[in-house]
Amino acid sequence: MTTSTEHPEDVIVSVQDLQVEFKTTLGVVRALNGVSFDIPRGKVVGIVGESGCGKSVTARAIMQIIEHPGKITNGSIEFHRQGGDRATSQLLAEDGAGADDAVTASGGVDITRLNPRSAAMRAIRGAEIAMIFQEPMTSLNPVYTVGSQIEEAILLHQTPDKEKARQQAVDMLRQVGMPNPERIAKSYPHQLSGGMRQRAMIAMAMSCHPALLIADEPTTALDVTTEAQILALMRKLKDEIGMSIMFITHSMGVVAQLCDEVIVMYLGQVVERASVDEIFYNPKHPYTRSLLRSIPRIGMAEHTPLEVIKGSIPDPYTQVTGCSFHPRCPDYLGDVCRDTIPAEALLAGPTPHGAKCHLYTDEGRAALAAPATTRG
Repeated sequence: MTTSTEHPEDVIVSVQDLQVEFKTTLGVVRALNGVSFDIPRGKVVGIVGESGCGKSVTARAIMQIIEHPGKITNGSIEFHRQGGDRATSQLLAEDGAGADDAVTASGGVDITRLNPRSAAMRAIRGAEIAMIFQEPMTSLNPVYTVGSQIEEAILLHQTPDKEKARQQAVDMLRQVGMPNPERIAKSYPHQLSGGMRQRAMIAMAMSCHPALLIADEPTTALDVTTEAQILALMRKLKDEIGMSIMFITHSMGVVAQLCDEVIVMYLGQVVERASVDEIFYNPKHPYTRSLLRSIPRIGMAEHTPLEVIKGSIPDPYTQVTGCSFHPRCPDYLGDVCRDTIPAEALLAGPTPHGAKCHLYTDEGRAALAAPATTRG
């Protein structure tokens, strides 16, 4: 797994040791605990994991839209803009004094150092990094028509011509499979079905042809036919404009169909990252294996119960020592798993493959070689 400091031209976003906390009256929720990964330019990276593992918080951190009382407490999010160093310099010059410290050694922009309300962040958000939200009804403004909301993004980031923006908005609605897009553009969100609202959100996010599209379960409310159309549209735009996609989903079928690389998260950490083929045919982390075993398969005998991951996700206010998955792990090795946080092991294979598990550390191998009665 290369980092952006080594090959910035190949990576559009590099997240390093990202930590996000929510301080509440009941305690501190550590939503992200040192998340690190790269999103290659022109690739689709899938983010998978159980609900509550930090997928959406990671996406919101990249967009700088984490809601209060959430806060990024550590780490960096390095974004390499379209146009390279010159575009970055122009952006920060427009933002005024104090923004220069956001420029990284490799010429990118550290998003964590930008004020969420700054001109620089607003220029990136929507135009160069766009997001499709999970729940469209709470993301669309109920007092404006769908068309006017899409036009607003186009007018802000692409053209001051209102008629051109209107035509582009209608065209985007047509591309996402809306019937009679001219009529839909004049409709309000409450006049549309859930699936149509979701498609309107997708049209809005893709209207400015961003360099990075963050899709937070964008096809959850759609039927399989529309889902196939949306995935095909994403692949088309990715190929035409070199767009990168960060795709958050629970559907491993969508991951297999769309993604080039996969990141598996658990309890605010990346536990495995590899190519889509490696994840499906050679998973290394016990959590990834458990996720794959829980998927229904064609040919299963009738009434065969699905495999489940034993236990449940710990309370969000609880700090799990050692490996975060050890209370539920079928390959639990005792004290070493309970007390020591595993480092990421880079595994041999045709493509880069990383896994945070003591099965691949020296301490874990030593525990595995010891008699079972001494593992704790």
